[in-house]
Amino acid sequence: MAIVVTTPTGHVGSRVVRLLLQAGVRPRVLARDPGRLDGATRERVDARRGDLTDAAFVREAVAGARTVFWVDPTPHSAEHPIETSQRTASALIEAARAGDVARVVLLSSVGAERRQGVGHIDALGWIEEQLDATGADTLHLRCGYFFTNLLLDLDGLARGELTTSVSPGMPMPWVDPRDIGDIVAARLLNDAWSGRVVQAVHGPEDLTFEQVTEILTEALGRPVRLKSVGDDDVRAALRSAGLAPGAVEGIVGMTAGSRDVVPEQPRDVVTTTPTTLASWAYAHLRPALLESIGS
Repeated sequence: MAIVVTTPTGHVGSRVVRLLLQAGVRPRVLARDPGRLDGATRERVDARRGDLTDAAFVREAVAGARTVFWVDPTPHSAEHPIETSQRTASALIEAARAGDVARVVLLSSVGAERRQGVGHIDALGWIEEQLDATGADTLHLRCGYFFTNLLLDLDGLARGELTTSVSPGMPMPWVDPRDIGDIVAARLLNDAWSGRVVQAVHGPEDLTFEQVTEILTEALGRPVRLKSVGDDDVRAALRSAGLAPGAVEGIVGMTAGSRDVVPEQPRDVVTTTPTTLASWAYAHLRPALLESIGS
């Protein structure tokens, strides 16, 4: 039976596809534009062109699959992000309930265990609950803060600033999406697990934003200072960028609602992954920053 991978060109999905190919599996990949896959990969996968917001496409594309790796494609900037995420996942949920899908691996997030009050992450909590009620085997990977989020602030880093509304001294799990992909692929290839499983992916260590600026200063070879802002400052910036009220609150809520979250799964040998922020920043963030500033 097929293994289905959504968002196959993303930070996590692309790694999953590569590992499945190396394991001798021909995955079925769902992509809005299969042309974004490199030529060698396109030749080796079963590519289905379509939009994950199209329920008919999703039902047809996942039918008969052994396992589906589901990544919510909803951008945080969507006008109604929670409702959009729920509506988009509904086709997969119906397929699982009907028995058309045997297992689902969901890319979830730390904070989803709270279910309410964590902005756009609330949608992942809802999806977890709905999938668990289908009777299919489900695995929810509750991941920490992606290293790759730093790529969204290249302009600020070029000025020597890292801006955040997270409390400067609050430790939180940071993780390389490539390491998440390793875990996803291992789980997709492992038929031994069943029932409802929750696994955290915490990265190698919890970091405060104060520690992150020290790491980036060393890895980037230039001073980086922390710029702390409040929730209302973030709201004002997002509104000035033209985001709808639902998007604004969905983004602000993710940080505001996570300030006192203690991950449900402890850090241990299962939840800890190897790649450090320092090594990732030197290999990926540093060249991206140099390119952005033309150096």
